[in-house]
Amino acid sequence: MDLILKYFPDLSEDQITQFKALEHLYKDWNTKINVVSRKDIDELYLRHVLHSLGIAKVIKFADNSSILDVGTGGGFPGIPLAILFPKCQFHLVDSINKKLKVINAVAEALGLTNVRTTHSRVEAINETYDFIVSRAVTAMPEFTKWVRGKIAKKQQNELKNGILYLKGGDLTDELKQYATVKAYLLSDYFDEDFFETKKVIYLPLKHRV
Repeated sequence: MDLILKYFPDLSEDQITQFKALEHLYKDWNTKINVVSRKDIDELYLRHVLHSLGIAKVIKFADNSSILDVGTGGGFPGIPLAILFPKCQFHLVDSINKKLKVINAVAEALGLTNVRTTHSRVEAINETYDFIVSRAVTAMPEFTKWVRGKIAKKQQNELKNGILYLKGGDLTDELKQYATVKAYLLSDYFDEDFFETKKVIYLPLKHRV
C-alpha cells in the first residue's frame, strides 16, 4: 500500500481505505478462485495495482468518461482505475465467468458503484466508449480488430479517444503499422525494477458508424 501512496499521494480517505482493502479481498478470493497467480499475490500492489495505475500517469480521465476493460481477468486494470476515478464509468468484460464473480464481489465490498461486468467476448459488446484499456491480452493488430467500432465519437479528454494498452518488451514490429501510436515508458514514472520494460501503448482510434 505504501507503493500506491508513494506515487499517488493525493488520495482521499475513501480511496486509501479502498486500496488498502484490495490485499485482503484478493488473497481471500484467490484461495477459492485463482485470479492472480500465486507467485504474484504477495506482490499484488506492485505487479497488479500500481501496474494498472500506470495508465493514470498517462491520462487523467475526465469526469463521466466511459472506459471498457477487455479481458479484465481479476479486474486489472479496471478495479484500481475505478477507485482512482470514481466519477468515471468502467465496464469490465471477460470470457471467463468465474473471474467476474470475484470482480463483482470485490467491487461490492469496496462500494464501487462505477463498475459493471459482462461475461462475453468483446466482439459481442455493442456499445461505445471513450477509452478501451487492457493488459496484454493479445497482439495489437488482433486487439484492434476485436474493438473495432467501439470508440465514442464525442471527445472529452486531453488525449483523443482510443486504446490504452499495458504491455512490455520490444514492440517495434507489433506496432510498426500504426503511424499515430505512442509508447509511454512506465520506468519514467515508477522507480521499481519491475517497470523497466513495461509500457502504456496509446493508440487513438476514430469513431466508426
